Amino acid sequence: MTTSKSPLLIEDDAERFESPAEAAPVPDMLAAEGAAMQAVAAIAARKPSRLSKWFWRLLLALMTFALSVAAWDFVTSLVTRNLYVGYAALGLLALFLGVCVIIAVREMAALARLSRVGDIQEEVRKAREADDLAAARHASDRLAKLYSGRSDQRWGEAALSERVAESFDGTTVLDLTETTLLAPLDRAARAEVEAAARQVAAVTALVPLALADVVVALTANLRMIRRIAEVYGGRGGTLSAWRLTRAVMTHLLATGAMAVGDDLIGSVAGGGVLSRVSRRFGEGVINGALTARVGVAAMEVCRPMPFHAEPRPSVTSVVKSALTGLFSSSKDASD
Repeated sequence: MTTSKSPLLIEDDAERFESPAEAAPVPDMLAAEGAAMQAVAAIAARKPSRLSKWFWRLLLALMTFALSVAAWDFVTSLVTRNLYVGYAALGLLALFLGVCVIIAVREMAALARLSRVGDIQEEVRKAREADDLAAARHASDRLAKLYSGRSDQRWGEAALSERVAESFDGTTVLDLTETTLLAPLDRAARAEVEAAARQVAAVTALVPLALADVVVALTANLRMIRRIAEVYGGRGGTLSAWRLTRAVMTHLLATGAMAVGDDLIGSVAGGGVLSRVSRRFGEGVINGALTARVGVAAMEVCRPMPFHAEPRPSVTSVVKSALTGLFSSSKDASD
């Protein structure tokens, strides 16, 4: 039996692969979405569950109890060994507890002052809606007392006291109070927003470490909101700053203001800058712009009076002022 040795033809039905020269070019950058600020907003706005609250409360109570017992045993053992050394340790422990009490009192005062600012906001709103002269003057007096003792408000308080007495319209009284007392504070608060936006954008663009942009964005936003609260008369407390941050982030997420849109970066990007630079610079611009949005929202929350006579800061103008100079050298280099 013989076998056929004719050639065997195998048809190749596989797809024809493109050569490297024919392949489409790799895009220079992916769409920037401001991942760091999105993560910060999610962290700050997250509402803890009741179970987690009790977990942290019980853990704090247990740790406090354990540290108290350990400190007591430490001091009593030193007293047994050496009376003078034990009394020295007892004095240091008393000083430490005194500092803790002072910190707790300051935090309570910060929360109380934050509540006072909220009451003034509500009183101003009602007085403006009703155009009530007596209510407007009462709200103006409360605001003047809030800033009494501040060296940067002495001239404004003196000018306001003279002009309010000559006004016989509730809306006029409130407008005078806003332009006289709050206009300088608005400029100081805007400067804090621009500084925070510039810092977040620079770190995101220049530091390639993982999670570094998230950490910097979180700390910068916390510090920015705390300083804005101090500018408008609030106390600088950790709990009050975190409470304000949660309120601001929750409001922004609920209204969709943390979403990235073309209007957010149009004034800074110039239409084509982001397509010519790296993705890190694109993320830096987006994170800085979102930080500016958070700052403007924090100004509205911390301001004792809603914006009426004075214009509300535009996010676009804040972003342009804060970031245009920062990325101008990069834009020139790309050209």
